[in-house]
Amino acid sequence: MKLYHCKNARSLRPLWALEELGLDYELVNMPFPPRALHPGYTDINPLGTVPALVDGDLTMTESSGICHYLAERYGPTDLRVGPEETAFGEYLNWLYRSDATLTFPQTIVLRYTRLEPEARRLPQAAEDYTIWFLSRLRSVESALEGRTYLCADRFTMADIAVHYALFLGRSLGLEDRYKPNCRRFLEDMMERPAFVRAMARQET
Repeated sequence: MKLYHCKNARSLRPLWALEELGLDYELVNMPFPPRALHPGYTDINPLGTVPALVDGDLTMTESSGICHYLAERYGPTDLRVGPEETAFGEYLNWLYRSDATLTFPQTIVLRYTRLEPEARRLPQAAEDYTIWFLSRLRSVESALEGRTYLCADRFTMADIAVHYALFLGRSLGLEDRYKPNCRRFLEDMMERPAFVRAMARQET
């Protein structure tokens, strides 16, 4: 199994998941953007995005989908919430919400505050999408009231997927605008040994 990764990109989700599962894998650390700076990457992932997970004949490119796949394919694991469990639907909703609803607006902020040349940056668009992201964090803040984890009364792939959105927001300077539950969740999950290992792996 091989994971193509850029530091602190969405590929951190499956990197962390792989460490939680204790699986053997090869990590390919690439400069960003890899479609331009890592020769041959678009032959692996024609989209040019990260991550790309290669597992035998399978290649996957969606970070939350990879987390879901790993839990199903390489269980049994408590990181998975099964269809026989009451929290199954909630678990799936968090997995899909993590990227489609929470990470998406941050990509606009990232692009128009850091990635575009100075003349093409759009401060108003960045602020508008920051507010959009923060408003959607209300669901996370509410879910964590009196709880350590998002669902199923345990740490799951949903926590990995949603936590990354908070982590990305931190790198964008949005952490000071988080509510208390989100701030606690962000910090507590970063203390997990598998997260610490994942962060170390991306530095090699």
